[in-house]
Amino acid sequence: MMSVLLQMAATIAMGLLWRRFEFGGWSAERARGALTTAVYYFFLPALVLAVLWRTPLGADTFKISLSAATGVLVSMAAMVLVGRMMTLTRPQFGALLLAASFPNATYMGLPLLASLFGDPGKAVAIQYDLFACTPLLLSVGIMLAARFGNHSEQIHPVKSLLRVPPLWAAVVGSLLNLTGVPQPDWAAAFLDRMGGAVVPIMLIALGMSLRVATLLPRHLSMVSPVLIIQLILMPIAVLLMATLLGLTGDLRMAVILEGAMPVMVIGLVLCDRFGLDTEMFATAATASTVLALLTLPLWHYLLT
Repeated sequence: MMSVLLQMAATIAMGLLWRRFEFGGWSAERARGALTTAVYYFFLPALVLAVLWRTPLGADTFKISLSAATGVLVSMAAMVLVGRMMTLTRPQFGALLLAASFPNATYMGLPLLASLFGDPGKAVAIQYDLFACTPLLLSVGIMLAARFGNHSEQIHPVKSLLRVPPLWAAVVGSLLNLTGVPQPDWAAAFLDRMGGAVVPIMLIALGMSLRVATLLPRHLSMVSPVLIIQLILMPIAVLLMATLLGLTGDLRMAVILEGAMPVMVIGLVLCDRFGLDTEMFATAATASTVLALLTLPLWHYLLT
């Protein structure tokens, strides 16, 4: 576990170095946009299609999705209760609500589970995110961001879901799987080659997204409830649901580790889009990612 996390941390650090030195004259924001766009439209859909086409789907898929949804909704409810006891502006409350509710299930969860469990780990991360977290983010999450932000945009959650290429890849891959269509060797080789680019690019992009300058005492004190909810409460909620549903072994561990992931970085885009407090969200994302390098090994140890 520690070896995997150290490798991931080293790759993330490359993204942080890019923020400092702007290699090739490309700013981190511009380079990250190019990298994540390529992943979003090409590499991640290829990986999703490859994995879900050949991964056994059944009752465990429902259990993974229900465990993930439980973690998101319990964390969201907890942040609503805590937020009411804090002195926050509406954009600040909205930012903290998003940060506490949605884990970095793909950008950090997928690389970790892929390293620990191989293709079955990839399948858990993909199902956890695309069958629960992403639909909730693009429906409930967007509606909350719109409610607490400063913007004039019309919200269409269904249209937002239909514009997610990895989700379409998940649907196609699942249909091919459930209808028994075999995956040809040439397709497997092509999709695996494309999907192999996802992990390193996503980790470098994650490093580019982190904003170490936001880690100031006044900011950290404001986001501390998010850190507790995201890194402690959410995995406990996922653990209880996964146990209740009868998940065992590596599958149970993988699902709980997904719940223990830090704050999603894609939330920065939503904060900018809907006028939430981007700096506060960035603080939560950066601090939780750093702390997760300590808490994830602890969860792994407790679950073994």
